[in-house]
Amino acid sequence: MQPMRDESAVLKSRTFLAMGTVVSLTASFPTGGSADPKELDAAVRLIESDFAELEERFSLFREDSEASALARGVIRLAHASPEMRACYAEAVEWRRRTHGAFTAERPDGVLDLSGLVKGRAIAQAGDSLDAFGLRNWCLNAGGDVLVSGTPSPGDPERSWLAGIVDPADRRTLLGAYPLGSGARRALATSGSAERGDHIWGVGGRKSEFVQVSVAGPDIVTADVLATAIVAGGRELLDVAALEWDVDVLAVTRDGKLLATPGFRAPHAA
Repeated sequence: MQPMRDESAVLKSRTFLAMGTVVSLTASFPTGGSADPKELDAAVRLIESDFAELEERFSLFREDSEASALARGVIRLAHASPEMRACYAEAVEWRRRTHGAFTAERPDGVLDLSGLVKGRAIAQAGDSLDAFGLRNWCLNAGGDVLVSGTPSPGDPERSWLAGIVDPADRRTLLGAYPLGSGARRALATSGSAERGDHIWGVGGRKSEFVQVSVAGPDIVTADVLATAIVAGGRELLDVAALEWDVDVLAVTRDGKLLATPGFRAPHAA
């Protein structure tokens, strides 16, 4: 995330580790206004608990989690917690809506809801920040971004800019996408550039995309569709562009870019 420089605003940031990635919170305050570090620290503690609560239940990397107990067969889904069953039901609905491109089952049959839980954690943290009283903030969890308000409180039309990393060179950006001033509050990116080919195409084929970024009104939709388009290829990209209020930028294995109009519009970096 690269907020536009503005001398009328003060940006304060905090970071913490959760769900195997770095989570950063950046809040914007008017120059000369209230920018109490203790307030921001309290907000971070609040959203840390949101991430921790979901990680404790859904992480397959924790032996003591409910998800790990399901994977080992210690408990069955029918006897799982209401939270686990509700998340699974949501994943099944997304599988239906994406024509099977998004799925919560790994190739070995293990239930893995991480593709949905991260977005839910970011969304829950965003609700907590709103309830806490922060109005202008950017939350970034490993490249999945949710924003509120503006980086310049004196200019409510100014957007946060989310940078899209080039999968062929992680030191450079493909471009920047504005979030917050209109209908788009969230951006999520999925693919093999950082973690290798962990998302396989529908039917077990290798995905034609190495990276997909989706911008939309909410982070869960953006995150799920980014993963689904990696798995479903161009056909699912077309479906997503028609059926959801989103913008999509996809990078093919030979470096070509496929973009909906929102990503093709020029944006300042």
